[in-house]
This record gives sequence, structure tokens and C-alpha cells, in this order.
Amino acid sequence: MNSATMDTNSTDPVYPVLQTTIFTTDTHLDANTAEHWTELQFTWAGKIFKLDIADSDRVFDLKAALHGLTKVPSDRQKILGLVKGKLPPDQSRIGDLGLAPGKKFTLIGTPEGDEIKDPSQLEFLPDVVNDLDVDFTENLAASDRYQHDARNIRKVQEATNNLQVNIIHPLRQGKKLLVLDIDYTILDTKPLTSGSLPPAECARPGLHQFLEAIYPYYDICIWSQTSWIWLETKLVELGMIGANRRYEISFGEAKFHFASRLLDKTCMFTVFTERDNKPWTHSVKALQIIWNHFPQFNASNTIHVDDLSRNFALNPKEGLKISAFKGAHTPEAMADRELMKLGRYMLHIANVEDFTSLSHKHWKNVLKSLPRQ
Repeated sequence: MNSATMDTNSTDPVYPVLQTTIFTTDTHLDANTAEHWTELQFTWAGKIFKLDIADSDRVFDLKAALHGLTKVPSDRQKILGLVKGKLPPDQSRIGDLGLAPGKKFTLIGTPEGDEIKDPSQLEFLPDVVNDLDVDFTENLAASDRYQHDARNIRKVQEATNNLQVNIIHPLRQGKKLLVLDIDYTILDTKPLTSGSLPPAECARPGLHQFLEAIYPYYDICIWSQTSWIWLETKLVELGMIGANRRYEISFGEAKFHFASRLLDKTCMFTVFTERDNKPWTHSVKALQIIWNHFPQFNASNTIHVDDLSRNFALNPKEGLKISAFKGAHTPEAMADRELMKLGRYMLHIANVEDFTSLSHKHWKNVLKSLPRQ
């Protein structure tokens, strides 16, 4: 979505914002998926704004753009005059609304403040509702549609452009790539964010042994659904960065020139899929963002480990779902051996030339066929 520009033909001021650069990718976007854009104009708080929106965008994206321009959250937005009657649901495509070029409407709503919130209320805490998950490997045709959706292609390219990668440790030639989630995958996030347990006691059993075992074969990228505000500090406290370990975290993202961070929720975007044959909205981790920055990695040599299958929506065959780790410090959690099992599986497939020949869905069944150690 392109943001507003100054209207030089109007006597009323039109307030501009920074413009987003849109890219195309040779492997996904072609003439058949060329975007059509519509210019809209709206009034808010006595000010006039303009924005360009693509037919493939959703009502959700329009609300996000309005939020970016005015700081009015979507749940406070009242949009008048855009369509007749009630505004369609968030998943509705802009191209289906029949908007004429130059369509004018009014936005009403109070902008959010910049006040400091209580840490327990911060919006960057992870979404951990695991009972709202779905296995996209069961419907690869639907996942293929999501991958080739013009909006999703554009969102991947926008995220690629916005991502500033910080190489923490040099990438090694010929290694495969492990994209590893944090929240409830390798640690129990709840006691970590609340401070009720020391960081080391929030880690899943066998964390460092797992990373040390697979490191000779895999470069490691951490991609968390939480925010960099606390992420890097916690990784240091966990001993994953800056400690004398026999593994290294290979790369992350730089927000400021003086502080590096790993891939976090800002590299994710919202997609519109289906669950139980009903529209479903959720965030996704698109591996193409990483592959665009590091072309030596692709579907043939990348594995993505996460406790939420919905994060695999655009790369279902590269995803390996691990059980969620919760209740740290309980006897059940202390007896957890999931990372030990995962390590055995990843070592077993380390020499497979092309990961696309594998199915990670039943990885535990594969373990049962291996000789016991």
C-alpha cells in the first residue's frame, strides 16, 4: 500500500507520510498478477489525507494504513462514506468494494497515546492461543493460493525491503538453515516475561545440547513472535548469545546502528486463510523474506521449527511443528525430552541433499524407525 502524497491542486492541506517502496520478485510475480491501485482521500480531525491502495489489499490493510497515518487504532476507527451501509469484514478485498478513483470518506476516532504501559499489557507479548492452530500441509492447494496471492507477494517484498540484517556470526558455506522459534518452542515465555522464574529455568531442557549438536550442519536464525525490546536481553540471559557455547546464532536484524536484534514480529505480516472452512486472520513467518536476503538458502536446505503450524502458512513443507513447552519448573516440564528428539531427527536428515523430498509432519514416526542410542 502506498501512503499519502501532498495534493498540490487543492487549497486544503493534505498531510503526507513516508512512502513504501514496492518490489516485485521474478519467481512469484508476473504480468498476470500486476497490481491495480486506487487513490482514496479521507478527512480526519479537520485534515485531508490521500493514500493509494491495491485491489489485492484487504479492509484490514486499509485500517492499518489509516492507523499509520493518524495513530487511530483499528478498533477505534469509524469509517463513514466509503461504502454504502456497514463496512465489510477485515478479510474483504478492496477490489470487491467497487471504489471509484478519488473516493472520499471520513474517519472518526481518537488516536492512541505514547504512554508507557505496564509490561504485562505490552502488545508485543506473543500470541499463544495454540488451540486456534491449523495444519496447512493438509491442504497444500490452499497454501499454494496463499503463496501466489498478489497481496502476500507484495507483503513479502515490503518486509524484505524493511529488514536490515545484522550478521552476528559469519554464515558458513554449505550449511543448511534452521529457522527457530522461541516462544513456547525453546522456552516457557510466561514466567520469562513476568520475571517469576530466572531465565535459565525458563529454558526447555536440553536447549544448549540441542543447538550444539546440530550446529555443525546448520546455521541458526532465531525468529520470535515477540518484540526486540526484550528479546535480545533474554537471549543473553539464557546464554544463547555472548556465552562460551559450541554454537553461534548466525544472523538477525538491526533496528538501530548501535543495537542488533533477531528477527521478531516486525518481520511478520497478517494473512487471510481459512480454518474449518471459515475465514481466518493470523500472522505468518514467510521464509521467502530470509531467502531474498540470503539466496544460498531456499526450500531445499531450510527447516523451520515452531510450536504453531499457522506460522508455516506460506511454507508448509518447510515447517516442523514441535509441542509447546509450558509450565517450566514443574516435574512434567523438567522431564521434557522434545529437543533431544528433535536433535536426533535433524542430525538424521542433515545429509539429505534436498529437503523438499521430505515430509516433516510425522518426524516422530521417523525417529521410531531409527536405532536407539
